[in-house]
Amino acid sequence: MIASLTNRERAYSEFASVLDQSAYEPLPENWLIGMTDIVHSTEVIGQGRYRDVNFAGVAIIAALGNALGTFDFPFTFGGDGAAFAVQATARGTAEMALRQVAAYAERELGLEMRAGLMTLREIRANGHDVRIAPYAASRNVTYTMFSGGGIRWMEEQLKLGRIQSPKDIEGSVDAPDLTGLSCDWAPFANRNGTILSLLAAPQSEESADFTHLAKRIVEVFDRDPRSSIPLPQERPAEDPKSGRINAEIWSTAAQNSDFRKYDDALRLTVDCSLEEVEIVRSMLQAAERRGELTYGLHCQSHAIMTCFVPSSSPHAHRHFLDGMDGGYSMAAAMMRKAA
Repeated sequence: MIASLTNRERAYSEFASVLDQSAYEPLPENWLIGMTDIVHSTEVIGQGRYRDVNFAGVAIIAALGNALGTFDFPFTFGGDGAAFAVQATARGTAEMALRQVAAYAERELGLEMRAGLMTLREIRANGHDVRIAPYAASRNVTYTMFSGGGIRWMEEQLKLGRIQSPKDIEGSVDAPDLTGLSCDWAPFANRNGTILSLLAAPQSEESADFTHLAKRIVEVFDRDPRSSIPLPQERPAEDPKSGRINAEIWSTAAQNSDFRKYDDALRLTVDCSLEEVEIVRSMLQAAERRGELTYGLHCQSHAIMTCFVPSSSPHAHRHFLDGMDGGYSMAAAMMRKAA
């Protein structure tokens, strides 16, 4: 079952641990990988619609989890889309959720969304894999990290239109169940100099050099780990709906956030100094010259947060972070330009 692969008791509590490829286990071959991606997200973000892009990106996670009745399945948020893994028995549910979210994005948000579903067998037949490792961001929340190159390869195929889309299935669809999903918080201003969005992908998944570099980058921001999380620790903005703050819930919000993760690439949204940005940039530039990786960086003044609170487990509230100016999308655009 899914629980055996995302078991909280087996989760790594140190982020550095999931930068080692030995931490990852392969998914069963009959599992499915699903993915969404907003078309022309960079241009849409340039119009100031970063909230819509992020909301649409997280929507598939909310819709699928609500449809399945559990959020104990592997998933990752990428800013302008998301990826997930489910058992073959959940194909129908996954297809419907993808269709519903794509239709919702177009109808309610005016966004064109790519959506794809592929068997792990197909991914492996093309020379890639999907392996996972559970990372305990806090005592209540575990996120899944992805490795093996399969997520990154599938995203490329999705953008090229080479994956059959559930959107092509005929018939009307109901609205997705997005219960618990919101993006009502005001953007969070940096406290240390800037909000950095960083993407760094290895040229080889088994590269020990990349693993070493990724750990060094994380160490730069872990000099004061509480400070590097973009959410304020003591004084959050008021909840726009109630005008009040639940102190108990907010006290764990920062720890429950996905401000750092690995999904075939190191992905960070951190509040840091401009000096730290230049230290990391120099490290990445040197590694790129050695042919070890590709990378993208984007700095902005604020971070934004899309929240999801499962009704069945309110303490497992999750906070998906990105830069206000479309951080991950802009960093990815830099990577594509360099390539």
